[in-house]
Amino acid sequence: MDEIRDQFIKAMSAAGTTVYVVTTDGTAGQHGVTVSAMSSVSADMDDPTLLICIHHQSSAADAIMENKAFAVNMLRSDQSHISDIFAGRLSEPESKFSHLNWHKLETGVPILSDALVSFDCKLYQVERVGTHYIFIGGVVSIHHPEEGDALVYSKRSYGRFQVIA
Repeated sequence: MDEIRDQFIKAMSAAGTTVYVVTTDGTAGQHGVTVSAMSSVSADMDDPTLLICIHHQSSAADAIMENKAFAVNMLRSDQSHISDIFAGRLSEPESKFSHLNWHKLETGVPILSDALVSFDCKLYQVERVGTHYIFIGGVVSIHHPEEGDALVYSKRSYGRFQVIA
């Protein structure tokens, strides 16, 4: 079991994934975490849907369940420091949210003002699979202020998308 797990983790590290900061706010307080597991689910519902995966021990997971809303902020290629802050890799200031520009849309959840794209979501469904929760959210508002490239993470390093054909 440990051998296949180790092989799986090593193999998955080769995948190039876009980097996101997921935020929430409400009765459970303000929380945020860096994630790479995000995907669209359906554009053909009353609200388009997306999913994110967050480790069950993350305080953000419990907060999203209580707050019933979250935002998915797609980071720009020059925002790796924000990813590191919300991943807990850098010594934090008094709050992860300090010294960054935020605003709120329909759900009242913090949206990173200069993210490449932000999706404001109400929580539709939660499912625990192994060590992670899968959160499905209905997108109620989108903030798309910036042009540029998304921050990508692959082989334990940051990078950016490059057109090759």
